[in-house]
Amino acid sequence: MAAAFISTLASAYSWKTIQNYLYGIRAWHIFHGVKWEMNEPEMEALLKAAEKATPKSLKRKKRAPYTLPFILAIRAQLNLNNPFEAAVYACLTTIFYACTRVGEFTVPTLTAFKADSHIKPSDVTSERDRNGLESTAFQLPWTKTSVHGKSVSWSKQNGETDLEKALTHHLLVNQPPQNGPLFAYQYKNTHLPLTKPTFIKTLATAATKAGLEPMQGHGIRIGSTLEYLLQGVPFEVVKVKGRWASNAFLIYLTMHAQILAPYMQAQPEVHAELICITMPRIWRN
Repeated sequence: MAAAFISTLASAYSWKTIQNYLYGIRAWHIFHGVKWEMNEPEMEALLKAAEKATPKSLKRKKRAPYTLPFILAIRAQLNLNNPFEAAVYACLTTIFYACTRVGEFTVPTLTAFKADSHIKPSDVTSERDRNGLESTAFQLPWTKTSVHGKSVSWSKQNGETDLEKALTHHLLVNQPPQNGPLFAYQYKNTHLPLTKPTFIKTLATAATKAGLEPMQGHGIRIGSTLEYLLQGVPFEVVKVKGRWASNAFLIYLTMHAQILAPYMQAQPEVHAELICITMPRIWRN
């Protein structure tokens, strides 16, 4: 039955939609204690066939990644002395370097803020490891994949995209309440939370003014992943930092030669240095 179901939907729907339908049906079987007759290899083979049969019109365009030059171009169009735009830029750099989702640092609407679901200034702490390296941690009360929340972090960066400087400036200009939205901004005699639609629209407007094509919000997390890989951070570390459940993020990446360059050098000393950084030490008794 499942095979006939997939075959019927193939070429009419995207393979992702078919996959979601199929896993939904499988979940129903498991929940109701009904035996699931389809084996995994058969299911995966049929889904791959459905992917190949997906018409181009139904295939989602790959999301372009945010890059540091793109972020700087947006910054040039913002007035950081304006409370709202200072909040926008601080939010952008925090999301980028923390490798998080836009919805984890913004709210859906002006009235949607909930202290037990959204990030607040009181959820931000400074941490130092045993080597004295400092980082800023954000305890997200709730995430898309964890109702119990998650801790994400970033560290100070060099240059104009330094997120520590941007966040400090935002906190100074806006002084958001400790138990209110982290990226609340001053508006008349009150504070307003930074909403996701307004955040995305502001970035799009700034990009257009800079003569660039606006990007989707998901491109920030994709761009962050790309940036850390370009800095030489190992794939598995980037996967953990970005909380990617699979290797699906690899399909979005560009600049493959630059990412892989350190691993392809002929000089043995380069390999030795990389191995010390990327491979765990094996202890022997």
